[in-house]
Amino acid sequence: MKRWKYIAYAVIISIAIFFPLYTGTYLQHTATTILIYLSLALSWDMLLRTGQISFGIAGFFGIGGYAAALTHLKLGVDPFSSIFLGGITALFTAVLLGLMVLHLRGLYFAIVTLAIAEIFRVIVRNLHSLTGGPEGSVLPSAIFNGDPSKVYWLVFTITIITIIISEVFQRTRIYFAITSIRNDELVAKSSGIDIFKYLVFVFAITSALQGMIGATYAHQYAFVTPEETFHIHFTLLPITMCLLGGMYTTIGPLVGALVLGAISDYLKLQLPYGHLLVYGIVIVVVILFVPKGIIGTLWERLEKGK
Repeated sequence: MKRWKYIAYAVIISIAIFFPLYTGTYLQHTATTILIYLSLALSWDMLLRTGQISFGIAGFFGIGGYAAALTHLKLGVDPFSSIFLGGITALFTAVLLGLMVLHLRGLYFAIVTLAIAEIFRVIVRNLHSLTGGPEGSVLPSAIFNGDPSKVYWLVFTITIITIIISEVFQRTRIYFAITSIRNDELVAKSSGIDIFKYLVFVFAITSALQGMIGATYAHQYAFVTPEETFHIHFTLLPITMCLLGGMYTTIGPLVGALVLGAISDYLKLQLPYGHLLVYGIVIVVVILFVPKGIIGTLWERLEKGK
């Protein structure tokens, strides 16, 4: 059984790796977009496993994007190094903020992260001399000169890194620590777990991933603006994907991203100003009728079948 499982993984990865070799530009662009949202969804789910709900995805995504764009534009840093710097900038920002806000729990933490994302956008919008203000900044050229195949492979690599980190979170002592924190903080603390240390660590790692993804996105399109780079769909869509696929796992957000990502471009074409409303409806429907998501519901039914 395990052998067939690994064979299936190998086949899926092979198809994903060689995807640009047998598809056109449009499908490559669509797949790249899905991978970006998949990585954001996984990073959000990793923090959710601690019991903390964050609405700040777009904030760290935007911070990473601006850090990469400005270091490349003003300091001459090469695109790959600037993507790494985007992640590092988001990481240190998360550590500083985490030390202040991770004492909060539940709705209070969620509201604060949402406010932080908006504060980032307002600050960037008003630093005209540094960020370009409301108009943003334009890079000399897109990474790989806009070659969709190479951009796909770059985003695919970041997605694989995100999946590996998610699996590490699932298969090491980190899993037991963050799960106990989510289930009962008092019990976790009495067991000797340093709750605050783990929360800051997970918050920093997930924010760094979001920053790297934002940095890659900035280089992919060769521009950053406050309204686009900090747009709420970089928060709403990944959360919707997690809820649809199933939370607290790696496979759940992956399935949710593939299902919802496959129809997201269609929704944007058909409802250019209303597709976010559709995502909101999906969240409500899933919470009411399929609270464990696709994967969670399937596993529950399989267990009952046994």
